[in-house]
Amino acid sequence: MNPSRYTFGEAELAALRESVMGEMSPKRFHHTAAVEDMVTRLATLYCPDEIPALRAAALLHDITKEYDVRTHMALLAAAGQPLRKGEEYAHKTFHARTAALLIPDNYPVFNCETVVSAVRWHTTGREGMTLTEQLLYLADYIDESRIFPDCVRLRSYFWDGSPERMTVEDRLIHLRRTLIMSFDMTMRALLSEGAIISADTALARNELVLVELNGRR
Repeated sequence: MNPSRYTFGEAELAALRESVMGEMSPKRFHHTAAVEDMVTRLATLYCPDEIPALRAAALLHDITKEYDVRTHMALLAAAGQPLRKGEEYAHKTFHARTAALLIPDNYPVFNCETVVSAVRWHTTGREGMTLTEQLLYLADYIDESRIFPDCVRLRSYFWDGSPERMTVEDRLIHLRRTLIMSFDMTMRALLSEGAIISADTALARNELVLVELNGRR
């Protein structure tokens, strides 16, 4: 097996796990640990070399989830990251941005593009998502701690398809279709709440749907 291209390994990940466990509620850490487990399973199928980075991203993805809105706004303002029109109402997306902002200074060992970008986009998705971004996004949606009907349904859809038995090409198609389902579920839920839908989510969804439509021709 090729050595990891990352400078951190099991010792650093164990220390990170202890650190974040002490900084969040037991319920939040239970979810965080479940995302680490799920993203490891996903990365084993899709990109084994990225397992260390995705485990780190999973441990870091919710480090600011329990901050209040005022703290998020202060962090974004200090970093010179203004919100786009309407985003001030999308409070549930703030933590992805602020968590990514804290990594360089607070967790410098894990300050690499793969980790930071996966954390940054794990909630909304974006157009042009990388494979590692997609896998953390999905792991956060279908980890075993999730009991919401849509999460359970999506988890069953993905694993009942037996992706481990698929060819590489079919496995990527399966991932794309699972992601489309997830974006559709998210957007329907937001519409039912009368909530703001992130433009990044719509762009991410449409990009994948266009690939599907072009593939049917």
